[in-house]
Amino acid sequence: MRFMVIVKATPESEKPGAVPDPKGIEEMNKHIDELMAAGVLVGYDGLHPSSKGARVKFSGSNRIITDGPFAETKELIAGFMILRVNSLEEAIGWVKRMPFCGGDEGEVEIRQVFEPEDFASNFNEEEIEQERQIRAQLAEQATRK
Repeated sequence: MRFMVIVKATPESEKPGAVPDPKGIEEMNKHIDELMAAGVLVGYDGLHPSSKGARVKFSGSNRIITDGPFAETKELIAGFMILRVNSLEEAIGWVKRMPFCGGDEGEVEIRQVFEPEDFASNFNEEEIEQERQIRAQLAEQATRK
């Protein structure tokens, strides 16, 4: 099963031009190496501050665009990882070992990612297989870039 590890933004990560200090990057790279060696890391990335982003609100057929920055830091995401592990407990174990580069305090959310077989009660086998093929194509495209 896969889990998304959502690193919440902090006031420090939301500052324009903010990047973790070199020691924080070094510590995170060591953790990334451990995840890769264990074969559980699927992907990861950090995100620019919300000042470089936008939100799109859907209201019927209307689309309302709001440019960043956004005031509520606790609602923002600074980065993410995708881990392939056997359980939520295993994902928690890896996250507990992760250095936190967003300052002295922060929060990380862990959410399970849907797999094609999770939809077995709603879709037939042909539809589930089609979903698997789409995911395989996406994975193949990612390796070519």
